[in-house]
Amino acid sequence: MTEYTSDLLRLLATRGYIHQVTDAAGLDALAAKQVVPVYVGFDATASSLHVGNLVSIMLLRRVQQAGHKPIVIMGGGTTKIGDPSGKDEVRKLLDDDGINANIASIRRAFERLLTFGDGPTDAVMVNNDEWLGKLGYIDFLRDVGRHFTINRMLTFDSVKLRLDREQPLTFLEFNYMILQAYDFLELSRRYGCRAQMGGSDQWGNIVNGVELARRIDGTEVYGVTTPLITKADGSKMGKSVSGAVWLNEDMLSTFDYWQFWRNTDDRDVGRFLRLFTDVPLDEVARLESLEGAEINEAKKVLADAATALCRGAAAAVEAAETARRTFEEGASGAALPSHDVTGGSITLVDALVALEFAASKGEARRLIKGGGARVDGDKIVEENHLIMMGTGPIRISAGKKHHGLLHSAS
Repeated sequence: MTEYTSDLLRLLATRGYIHQVTDAAGLDALAAKQVVPVYVGFDATASSLHVGNLVSIMLLRRVQQAGHKPIVIMGGGTTKIGDPSGKDEVRKLLDDDGINANIASIRRAFERLLTFGDGPTDAVMVNNDEWLGKLGYIDFLRDVGRHFTINRMLTFDSVKLRLDREQPLTFLEFNYMILQAYDFLELSRRYGCRAQMGGSDQWGNIVNGVELARRIDGTEVYGVTTPLITKADGSKMGKSVSGAVWLNEDMLSTFDYWQFWRNTDDRDVGRFLRLFTDVPLDEVARLESLEGAEINEAKKVLADAATALCRGAAAAVEAAETARRTFEEGASGAALPSHDVTGGSITLVDALVALEFAASKGEARRLIKGGGARVDGDKIVEENHLIMMGTGPIRISAGKKHHGLLHSAS
């Protein structure tokens, strides 16, 4: 491992965040002598970010922990275009009201993980529509566009992916990388921002920004990317069998968020503890060395710590207790309500009534329609949803506190 002199790069390196750096020695020297404003960009295509975005948020948390200034850039402007990176098709575009509502909702997750304010190391959140929305197109193409060649832009993975698969890449999306580079230039001018960080798929976009700041303003800025975060089985981080693992509690219950971390593969426990929690490194080393059934204790530490950061300590304790009741007491047939299903299937309405989570079928339908019913963690909003029984129990949840099990009677 490279020996760094700054607290910032030492912290990032020891916890496994560093994949590529444009000029490691230059950034290390700068971070050792002054507060460095660092930015990471996020789009606003949904009302919540998901676990796949969490490593980038944790990057900003580490920046602040090391005594530097995090800048959160919400892509109010670039969301109107859509980042083609890693996308096979054109993304649905949102209007200003939808984008602004998403940004307000997303901010809640950042407020748990970062300290915002007016101090030198306090985080700030900025909407890039502040400058992108005011650009004069002709002036922008003349002053900024001339620094980008089509030849080089065609070499970027985000472009090649679409072209190789013969999927359409709109001229609008083709401009995304220019606008992201321009974000870096604007942030350098407005906030003295000297570094951009992001996932490895953003390397090309980050390098564009570094070069643009040098060419137009003669400013030295830097870029850092994290490794592609995948699970030990090769699957993408941020996805589960049930779909996206959302950070906001109105999109995914805290119990299901906790359970996502509890279900971590044995091989990923140490790495995820370093990346997604503040558990000290010596304790991480102890936990990841556990073997056999003892590794489950490390998984519970991971689930508790990751959930406490994102949802709050009280919510994490409640989720852990719910899990204990659901799977430890429930497995032995105690504490949790249960119902034996005959015939191989049951409607969700009938299941809610049978478990006494609803006093009538009408109340059960209202609960489902209101988004309060889940089957094995998946929110169900179809009133006529049919549950097919298998060999194992199926978990039914009504709201955040009521959980029961369906068992096949056959």
